Amino acid sequence: MSLEEAARLVQDGDHLAVGGCTASRTPFAMIWALVRARKSGLTVSRSIMSTEGDIFYAAGLSKHLITSWFSQGIVWGVSKVMRAYTESGRARFEEWSHMAMGLRYRAGAMGVPFMPMRSMLGSDVLGRVNGDTGPADPAFAGAKTMQCPFTGETLLLVPALNPDVAIIHVQRCDAYGNAQLDGLTFMDIDIAMAANKVILTTERIVSNDQIRRHPDQTKIGFFTVDAVVEAPFGCAPHECYGLYEPFYSHMDMYAEMTGRDPEAGAAAYLERFYHEPKDWADYLSRIGMAELIDAQRRGSSIYDD
Repeated sequence: MSLEEAARLVQDGDHLAVGGCTASRTPFAMIWALVRARKSGLTVSRSIMSTEGDIFYAAGLSKHLITSWFSQGIVWGVSKVMRAYTESGRARFEEWSHMAMGLRYRAGAMGVPFMPMRSMLGSDVLGRVNGDTGPADPAFAGAKTMQCPFTGETLLLVPALNPDVAIIHVQRCDAYGNAQLDGLTFMDIDIAMAANKVILTTERIVSNDQIRRHPDQTKIGFFTVDAVVEAPFGCAPHECYGLYEPFYSHMDMYAEMTGRDPEAGAAAYLERFYHEPKDWADYLSRIGMAELIDAQRRGSSIYDD
């Protein structure tokens, strides 16, 4: 289906999980469609957030982001947009450890209500999660400690995450949603199993025969998937392993725009790249052909002898 049709599967107020990690395989084409559909009230979770978190805040899609790390990137530092929204109390950044995020999705995928772990014990992250330093969202339970019945040691229990919808970008899949991923899979397999609905965007749709030739590469099965959207360069300006690297010049431009004035800069960026383009191809044309070719050249160089 189209990006616009897939966006209708996401309802205002849903818990939306985002696949990929930091600047890798971020499903920007789907995020772009959700912005244009003017969704609101979303609770958004992701393993590690980058500039897409800025977009969720600035576009009014979400006031509550759940992740283990939120920064524009190591090169550009902590997001000024995130600071503007969270420090003013207009939005919430709920921080868990990276291990906790992974185990919460894993619990959701397994159909169990929680998972035990040691991570976060002895840190102030646990206090912030449980609302000791601010109001906790009653819709999302905090962590709890327990004594292990076998060893007597103290463990931390983290609640399962079962998103209403997951959006995940993959290198290729068939029309049924059998998806093959190259490179790191991050938390995407568990996210797909934990979510009630899954929207896949893909660089290209291939035949089921081609999928069957390499069944070991199929990481997400059709039985989890509700929508498949072919979206070339669907992660731009982030990277898609083996196909294109990050669009650094574009990301530099975004950092400069939001660095001068986080809110005005983000609003101007949204207008130019999200609201004005007539379609996804127009969005890519605004990034620029030279940038696309350069990112693709750098990304495909991993296959050079």
